[in-house]
Amino acid sequence: MAQLQLIATAPMGLEAVVARELKELGYEEMTVENGRVTFAGDLKDIARCNLWLRTTDRILIKMGEFPARTFDELFEGTKALPWENWIPQNGEFPVEGRSHKSQLSSVPASQGIVKKAIVEKLKQTYHNEWFPENGPRYVIEVILLNDVALLTLDTTGAGLHKRGYRRLVTEAPLKETMAAALVQLSRWTPERPFYDPFCGSGTLLIEAAMIGWNIAPGLRRSFNSEHWPVIGPQIWEEAREEAFDAVKDDIPLQIAGSDIDPAVIEIAQAAVKSAGFAKDIKLDVLPVHKARPEGDYGVLITNPPYGERLSESEEVEKMIRQFGRSALELPTWSFFAISPTKQFEHYFGRKADKRRKLFNGRIECQFYQFFGPLPPRRRNEESASE
Repeated sequence: MAQLQLIATAPMGLEAVVARELKELGYEEMTVENGRVTFAGDLKDIARCNLWLRTTDRILIKMGEFPARTFDELFEGTKALPWENWIPQNGEFPVEGRSHKSQLSSVPASQGIVKKAIVEKLKQTYHNEWFPENGPRYVIEVILLNDVALLTLDTTGAGLHKRGYRRLVTEAPLKETMAAALVQLSRWTPERPFYDPFCGSGTLLIEAAMIGWNIAPGLRRSFNSEHWPVIGPQIWEEAREEAFDAVKDDIPLQIAGSDIDPAVIEIAQAAVKSAGFAKDIKLDVLPVHKARPEGDYGVLITNPPYGERLSESEEVEKMIRQFGRSALELPTWSFFAISPTKQFEHYFGRKADKRRKLFNGRIECQFYQFFGPLPPRRRNEESASE
């Protein structure tokens, strides 16, 4: 099969992080746009990227893009695409859709036209009038933007944030993909201590540990395209074997976290155990002002409570102030926090060295970054490379 155009979808604000991950995996040419990074790949890359990408939501195949101002244009443009190369006679192919600033504003109608066009194309290929749709799943999406239709095929299935280790969630969960992005943005390495004083269900701690041991985040789950005949089991077996061989679980980790709620710590302990880090991640029931991270030149990343009502907001302000005072006792540490709280820097007691706008779900936040000194060895390494 010829080279494919693959799309790694990205939460708003994390496109550059996804692009950096792709470069680290060896992909050179890519196009970064709002919400996605498009790059060239083949069938092996579908498996590899689903297993390895930590910060993207899905891996899509770009089937085609064309002007679609009328339903006729949408029908003919869809029918012209090579669906028969992917979807077998028994394939299940639901159609999802979105429309923005387009004449074809009715999403259900557009979905119906796309479905009809694909059925007509498959009729020509298989000489069938009816398709049972009881086989592998091929989720198709039509995105209409400015009268242009983009049609994609989802290789992933359930979003890539579903790693498989988190059975229960806390009240305000941080997606695994976002947690991994925060760790990567901090430039933490496993030689340094890592701490989260509002650890919740432990997602930041687990994602850091997976990065520290070079564990592919998709190793514990399955994907829709694993069942596609066109890819075949051998490609997936080889990709998983490569990922297992890359694990570095002999690296000592200094990862710990705490939370004031004992019930939340129980949830975190279950997730940590499920992820395979029961002996490597330390958890405690502690209020933030009693948290005492061990070691020097550590990295503290956290997602403090947000607080929507006034009483909660006052409690959140208090916790951020306590967090800021605790930071004074750790002069060699770097601190990172994602929060929608506008007065975060004021409560923390220090202006951030850097801020980055991110969305935790649909909540607009800032990623506040307070840099401490680099470890002596890393300072020497950077001086030598200049």
